[in-house]
Amino acid sequence: MTAPFHLAFPVDDLEAARAFYVGRLGCREGRSAARWVDFDLRGHQLSAHLVDGRDATRTNPVDGDDVPVRHFGLVLPWDEWHELAANLREQGVPFLIEPRVRFAGQPGEQATLFVRDPAGNALEFKAFRDPSRLFAR
Repeated sequence: MTAPFHLAFPVDDLEAARAFYVGRLGCREGRSAARWVDFDLRGHQLSAHLVDGRDATRTNPVDGDDVPVRHFGLVLPWDEWHELAANLREQGVPFLIEPRVRFAGQPGEQATLFVRDPAGNALEFKAFRDPSRLFAR
């Protein structure tokens, strides 16, 4: 296994973050304190830190979508991505960018979707039919 990543990000409500990351995405909660909480996102450590206010979000155009510049997420196996997309839709989680295939027929062809957590952080979940194409040019 490759080394797990660690990402710290701002939230404006720790309980809303817990509800989203544990309740919606199925993360396990790790250590926490009054102003932060760690989540296990499939072996990766996310640290939600309580801040006052939200960050302004900027976007860049990517294959017809306005993609939030500041985002994070996971590359999932193809079938798991489809399961997650269906699960989020079933739960009524609004999509920032609806599930779709981007770069169709190109080396970087991928399934992608974007959601926001309760603090406005953008998360992207993607999958490649051929995982070896992750960094293909």
